[in-house]
Amino acid sequence: MENSSRKASSLRCDLEIWCADAQSEIGIKRISRKANQGFSLIPFCLLDNCHPQLKPTEACVCYTLPNHTATKLFLYQRVDNCANLDDFKICNTYDIDNTGLVCSWPSEEVLAYYCLSQLDLFRSKRVIELGSGYGLAGLVIAAVTEASEVVISDGNPQVVDYIQRNINANSSVFGGTKVTSMMLHWNQEEASDISNSFDIIVASDCTFFKEFHKGLVQTIKCLLKKEGPSEAIFFGPKRGKSLDEFLAEVKESGLQFTMDEVYDTEVWRRHERFINNDASWPNYEKDHCYPLLVRITL
Repeated sequence: MENSSRKASSLRCDLEIWCADAQSEIGIKRISRKANQGFSLIPFCLLDNCHPQLKPTEACVCYTLPNHTATKLFLYQRVDNCANLDDFKICNTYDIDNTGLVCSWPSEEVLAYYCLSQLDLFRSKRVIELGSGYGLAGLVIAAVTEASEVVISDGNPQVVDYIQRNINANSSVFGGTKVTSMMLHWNQEEASDISNSFDIIVASDCTFFKEFHKGLVQTIKCLLKKEGPSEAIFFGPKRGKSLDEFLAEVKESGLQFTMDEVYDTEVWRRHERFINNDASWPNYEKDHCYPLLVRITL
């Protein structure tokens, strides 16, 4: 009960406000923490809230991928101005958190940006994104890396509905890459049907909830191909002891890992700017805001 209350309280605090001035600078900042508290690595704009496919509680963000012939991705997301009772019911029913439905988080943007600089890593590979939220990183991989297959997954059925909607909205840029959505809970057995299937796992900001560490590690072990090179690429802040405790679980399971702090010159440059009190990210704190790169292998 305490865990469910904490998740419900967090949801109330984190849900973003959608208002009539959605096209104004204020509206853009309100749609997602990424707009006013993020690394701003991938240019984006908020589309007209009169878009015919949008509900009153939704918005569509257009991302323009840098250095890739101006490829655009369209992500639909929910932006309620109040908590929905159904959210709490689903969290309790599926034993999940609701963070993927709130907004796109800064670590997701950093993961997507990193993937843009690592095209050869994904070419002709089978890739799965875990805990993807609205799926920015998975969609980037599908759009520009020539991966053979990309599965974009989350444990929240509401989020998975948005993932599929975003896949449909961007299908014209996937080329020959097969792209699917999947509901995948780390503490359950759904992964058994796709075990030993993926060359690469990607994830961002998935280590905050400590109660999911063991299930997440077992999912990594289950999904990675046992033959040939395979790895999981994770981005996330330390957040106190949360990341360290996850990595202790990784080590105890027999998996190997490396952790890098300086993995991209542009991300690091912006991090240093925020550390030096850049006003565009008030209260920036390395421990809670700067994503570290963790690479996990069998």
